[in-house]
Amino acid sequence: MRFDIITIFPDFFAGPFDYGILKRARTTGLVEIATHDLRSFTHDRHRTVDDRPFGGGEGMVLKAQPIYDAVQSLNLSPKGERDRGRETVILLSAQGQPFTQSLAQELSTTERVVILCGRYEGVDERVNELLCDREISIGDYVLSGGELAAAVIVDAVVRLLPGALGNPDSSRFESFGADEVADLPDSADGPPRSTYGSGGLLDYPHYTRPADFMGMTIPEALSGGNHEVIRRWRRRMALKKTLENRPDLLERIEITDEDREILAELRGD
Repeated sequence: MRFDIITIFPDFFAGPFDYGILKRARTTGLVEIATHDLRSFTHDRHRTVDDRPFGGGEGMVLKAQPIYDAVQSLNLSPKGERDRGRETVILLSAQGQPFTQSLAQELSTTERVVILCGRYEGVDERVNELLCDREISIGDYVLSGGELAAAVIVDAVVRLLPGALGNPDSSRFESFGADEVADLPDSADGPPRSTYGSGGLLDYPHYTRPADFMGMTIPEALSGGNHEVIRRWRRRMALKKTLENRPDLLERIEITDEDREILAELRGD
């Protein structure tokens, strides 16, 4: 897989991509990440990438021509003729569709992803119309530019690539994951499959040694070795976390009769 990131701050990415999973994925050749300096595609001595917005208003807007030339230099298929499984162009902006785990999963099956980092007040809309397959936002807030968002997207996508993580199940059975694993067989070299995957919920709380830390002990359900008790506790805690922090997720997933009983108890119904 290859990422091409077009930005006015290419040096920004020297840090985020040089550690942990991303560094290992790059070193092993699992993923290639290239940054392209937008100012290299300007045509004036001041290397101007922005201008005042038509109609007036605050801020500056990234010009279309440098971005167009930068994308053209990548030899992509024209918009409308692209095989979305092979290549896609993303514009990062606060006006985009929300970035989700399911979208990260979709992008992880794409051979080449081009990311345009917005800046200032925004990007000339003709860039979006002429070049981009989708417009993405990583959250309901405004950043100074798309560089942080690009790093987030690359990290979220790369960890889903086969071989990126030491244990491939790590990216399956966590918050927002779609997998339910209660029916999967136990693994001889892994944890018992007596627990649910998140099934679209937030993940359940985790604990490690020591069992007693500053007078706070681990939940009794986790210490007895009873897989069914552990499964029930983890599912209950996942539902509790989701109800408290992201109740909107409960409207998007299919829940079981057991889940409904747990939710009723948690709500005090």
